[in-house]
Amino acid sequence: MVVPPSPADLNATADAVPRIEPRSASGNPPFYDVAGHRYVVLASANGYVERGVASWYGTEFHGLRTSTGEPYDMFAMTAAHKTLPLPCYARVTNLANGRSVVVRINDRGPFVANRIIDLSYTAALKLDMIRNGTAFVQVEALSPGAPALQAALPVSTAAASAANVGLSSVPAAAPTSQAAAPTLQTAPPASAPEPAAASAPIAAVASATATAAPHFYVQVGAFARPENAQRALQTLRAAGLAASLSTGSGTPPALQRVRLGPIGSVQEFDALVARLAALGFPNARLAQD
Repeated sequence: MVVPPSPADLNATADAVPRIEPRSASGNPPFYDVAGHRYVVLASANGYVERGVASWYGTEFHGLRTSTGEPYDMFAMTAAHKTLPLPCYARVTNLANGRSVVVRINDRGPFVANRIIDLSYTAALKLDMIRNGTAFVQVEALSPGAPALQAALPVSTAAASAANVGLSSVPAAAPTSQAAAPTLQTAPPASAPEPAAASAPIAAVASATATAAPHFYVQVGAFARPENAQRALQTLRAAGLAASLSTGSGTPPALQRVRLGPIGSVQEFDALVARLAALGFPNARLAQD
């Protein structure tokens, strides 16, 4: 496939602008199966926030059909997600450097373990993750006209910088649907609401937290009952894993979180998650102090 030349300055590409769109006729089954795993599509994107590993996909998929029926454009501000309804919008923040972009999610994937979002080439470029292929990110769903959560994001840490390693550019498979894809606008109307600005809050957070040196962890679980947390700790320590226990403050009593780390790379994260699954802890996720 011949890929058209990219615009002169992809870093100047404008973010996607959240707007109200009809739910796509394709790509939104109640559930679908890929490689023996069942994925349940969310009824709504409202309130979705997750931290994990992002990857990106590029030239080998340029022009191919996405899950909404649109052609994939590696130069557009789009992304693929396994369970968010299509289409929807999300802010993706690189936790290593504080860079943030807004993308329109119109595809399914990535179907690789421990990856939570697959970004277009341009979105990944703007997040400065092309060379390394993956990055620890926060994904926050956006609704038109609604304020972003803008949760504090500790950035510019040594652990986060070291975590940007290992290429993981994978196809975003589209679940089969017989329904025709609706016609979607290619540009937002002039009156569309502008997304909340990200650069100033993120920059402020980066400045305020650069000396705090937060770290990344693998959270094995969060337990309401202390005896369950202790049981998990014992299992992990018996397997030679140096797990720790932390308890939040507040009333009613906060959950007890069992964690491993700090971790220094995506490879270490992947290896620990695989080992935890073998030990009976399949729901481990990325956490940050």
